[in-house]
Amino acid sequence: MISFRTHVVTLVSVFLALAVGVVLGGGPLSEVGRGGSDSEDVAELRTVAAEDARRAEAADRFAGAAAAPLYAGRLTDRQVAVVTLPGADDAVVEALTGQLVAAGGAVSVVQPVAPTLLNPAEKSLVDTLGTQLAAQLPAGAVPPEATTYDRIGHLLGLTLAAKDAAGQAPDGRSAAVLESLLGADLLAEAPARERRAPLVLVVLGDEVDGEGGDALLAAFLRGLGGAAAGIVVAAEDGSEGSQLARLRSDDSLAGVTSVDEVDAVTGQVAATLGLIRALTTSGGAFGASGADGALPLG
Repeated sequence: MISFRTHVVTLVSVFLALAVGVVLGGGPLSEVGRGGSDSEDVAELRTVAAEDARRAEAADRFAGAAAAPLYAGRLTDRQVAVVTLPGADDAVVEALTGQLVAAGGAVSVVQPVAPTLLNPAEKSLVDTLGTQLAAQLPAGAVPPEATTYDRIGHLLGLTLAAKDAAGQAPDGRSAAVLESLLGADLLAEAPARERRAPLVLVVLGDEVDGEGGDALLAAFLRGLGGAAAGIVVAAEDGSEGSQLARLRSDDSLAGVTSVDEVDAVTGQVAATLGLIRALTTSGGAFGASGADGALPLG
């Protein structure tokens, strides 16, 4: 089914075309109000858009009502760390954390990433700091073969995530790494965390552009996921051509669960179910544009 957003874009395009016609002196708006076919087409588009809006609202109401039975409290006693990338919508993040709590989970931290960390122009800083920090940790704490952004993702993961399903308390090493990342302006802030969580939810924002932006972000997500028991990447847009769509085609991220359209209740419920599923099953693409279905129910 064509999404509501698609119909809105179509409607806007029609009005733009009509306006251009008026400017050129031969526009079809001269027929509006006289029963012309163009006015009928516009009226039909309005009707279709209104119907799609009604259906979208109904889907969100259904998802909201069905969420609690679907969750069945399966995040009870589970901590979730939320990582927000630059440009992530605060309202969407708040709605997502509300769903996590509704599923019985606890949000251990909401950690914003600074633009510097994902800026290709700052790769030298990220590489130098990551190499120094990894050398100060016990052997094996960071995979020795990790590249620049795999490494920095894993290091951030060590400050907020753990492989143990019950999570782990922060220690002196993770606190030192966190302080170094903050001091280098790679994190926007460093909220306190009482526990390192087994699950990580990453909320995408603006596209990471610049040379190699997709590969940079993919490496960061791989590293971050390598420090956790499960990871879900959430985005508002998963349509063809979006950064999430390109990440989904990256075989190196096969173990990362992704969910799109999280600006809608249905997507927020899907992301929460994805975290529940990630405790036992990795990978999968869900949401309105997800190849594996709208909701991760398995």
